[in-house]
Amino acid sequence: MNSIEIEDSLGLTICMKQPVAIERGLGSHVWDDKGAQYLDFTAGWGVTSLGHSHPVLVAAIQEQAGKLMQNPNSGFTYSPVRARLLTLLQQVLPEGLTRVFFANSGAEANDAAVKLARKVTGRPQVIAVAGSFHGRTLSTLSLSGGSDNAAKYLPLVPGNQFVPFGDIEALAAALNDTVAAVIVEPVQGEGGVRVPPPGYLQALAQLCRANGTLLIVDEVQTGFCRTGSFFAVDAQNVQPDILTMGKGIAGGFPFAAFAMTDAVAAGVSKGDHGGTYCGNPLGCAAAFAVVSHLLEQNVAGRVTEMGKLAMARLQMLAQKYPEFVVEVRGRGLLIGIQMHNDAQVSELTQRCLALGLMVTPTRNAVLRIIPNLLITEAELLSGLALLTTALDAMRASNAEPVQARCA
Repeated sequence: MNSIEIEDSLGLTICMKQPVAIERGLGSHVWDDKGAQYLDFTAGWGVTSLGHSHPVLVAAIQEQAGKLMQNPNSGFTYSPVRARLLTLLQQVLPEGLTRVFFANSGAEANDAAVKLARKVTGRPQVIAVAGSFHGRTLSTLSLSGGSDNAAKYLPLVPGNQFVPFGDIEALAAALNDTVAAVIVEPVQGEGGVRVPPPGYLQALAQLCRANGTLLIVDEVQTGFCRTGSFFAVDAQNVQPDILTMGKGIAGGFPFAAFAMTDAVAAGVSKGDHGGTYCGNPLGCAAAFAVVSHLLEQNVAGRVTEMGKLAMARLQMLAQKYPEFVVEVRGRGLLIGIQMHNDAQVSELTQRCLALGLMVTPTRNAVLRIIPNLLITEAELLSGLALLTTALDAMRASNAEPVQARCA
């Protein structure tokens, strides 16, 4: 039996039992081992960007698996599929990001970005923002200002400090000649789908540049068309020094990357970073198939339109159910429903599951809607109808949500 745990404002664990064993998936739907069908509004935490078992991705993995899954002396020898992916990424990366390193996860990419920023600048401090989430390694947890997990693994990695999200004056006050980098998500994911104020990222970039501080933009969740542009910073006209990627880059295959400018790369030497599986041929083939499809099908434009439709319908729910929904926020197909407390999130998640809809509960009393990027209008409207039915049932029950600790 699976469970999802979040904490309410009193620190009590809300346990959402999900006795579901998912056996297979196709497109926007998954089926459990008993044959029950579910509409997936989670995309595996935003990973299955093309949906489940998309034929383009399946074919690419099968073909590459029949050729080569890992280079001999990987990293010392060349890989044609790796070279193709590097060339393709230059078509989509923000201007100036010319050097790409591959990794196995978003957390690993963020960890490496921070490590190399300190090495390149010779400075010890890194600034993150409150409510952020950059991964679950010890280093990235120490930079995650919204994680309730970091304190469990004391001591925290030293040299990190936090400023409030969206507060440019606080950032300006914190910057000095000891700060190697500022790391920020262009839209906070785990922190509750929080979009920064207009002009915030541009001002942040200018302050960093004036201070000789590197700007690391964490696009692990927002990248690859999730917010309606290939990268969220594209719409903000911001040029990072380092940009990290993961989740949707390979559609479900564990793969990640980070890119940097030539100026930053000039301070990186051979042996400063590496990994056994970094850029392995199978992962590169999967990522090449996904990125190619996103480009060829103009998925970014499609996500923009679907996101507008979803937001309009969800805003109507906020007006209809004010006792549950405080506000709806997001960009593209990364949407957060702010509720009054985590107990409401727990109940709504369970009621949706019972109706055949999977959604993502998030800290800070937020329910995330993050479907695959190719979801059809009919599927989107069907899922929102199920969400409405679940809210109707919550209202009709007229009962307090049950708070329980997981066994």
